[in-house]
Amino acid sequence: MGPGNLPKKLPMHPAYSVILFTTASGAGYGLLALLALTALTHGPASNWWFAASSLSVALALITSGLISSTFHLGHPERAWRAFAEWRSSWLSREGIAALLTYIPAVILSFVWLGIVRLPWLLMPAAAATLLLCVISVYCTAKIYSSLPTIRQWHHPLVEAGYLVLALATGSVLLVALANAFALHAPVLGRMAAASLLAATACKWFYWRQIDLAARTHTIEDATGLGSPGKVRQWEAPHTAENFVMKEMGYRIARKHARRLRQHVLAALFMAAATSLSSALVSGSLSIALSVIALLCSALAVLIERWLFFAEAQHVSTLYYGSPVA
Repeated sequence: MGPGNLPKKLPMHPAYSVILFTTASGAGYGLLALLALTALTHGPASNWWFAASSLSVALALITSGLISSTFHLGHPERAWRAFAEWRSSWLSREGIAALLTYIPAVILSFVWLGIVRLPWLLMPAAAATLLLCVISVYCTAKIYSSLPTIRQWHHPLVEAGYLVLALATGSVLLVALANAFALHAPVLGRMAAASLLAATACKWFYWRQIDLAARTHTIEDATGLGSPGKVRQWEAPHTAENFVMKEMGYRIARKHARRLRQHVLAALFMAAATSLSSALVSGSLSIALSVIALLCSALAVLIERWLFFAEAQHVSTLYYGSPVA
């Protein structure tokens, strides 16, 4: 296959299981962290059904996200082996942190709901749950930001983006649940709006910086043949699709990426506006606005996470016709 036959587009399909995992578990951890913070500041649950429902939703989202993440593995039955590499692998650390989170979360649930009468356990269980939620989301982000071979991921705003989006989606969920149980708390709507605006700003700055960043890796660097002069690829490494082409070489059109980014920012802003509006009214109108905010934030995060994977370019694409990476 000569240079004229190099693929113009390397068709990657971002793994929907990973997208579901990062969005669902992020929202679940965000909600669980806020519930733990509520327990820390307000003590035992004042509304049993609200607390029980909110904890159930948070744990269900976390669990479904973790289960979906195994679908991307070639051998899901071997997932347990990842836990052994915690000294060097952020994936292993994420798995350990995720499992450890269940311990204080379950204790918190029983004590906060009054099922177990051990009030002295409430504060330490809530604090441990809050801390482990933050650590779990941070470890998820570090799986990607620790890879210097992918310029779009090796960026400090990746961790910030994961954390602030988890907080934003968790806040929106908390507002919707509180309104559903007629627990109108304007401070929750304002908190959700603030976190959503922070997420909007974070993503705007992130996209701007990765667009302006210099693409320093070239085919000369990849082959080590830069000293004699300019290197031109004569033949592609493979004549058929392989894993690298599918997973690491997708090229989304610039105009499509720009349009999708605009959709994300608009949806986040709409979610912030409706969350803030839900704090200013009450009754069924407040419930309707919080549901709209929830749908807008869910749409925004799903598109954002698809873009996060679709726009990533691995340096290995230099061997498949990319001039720079």
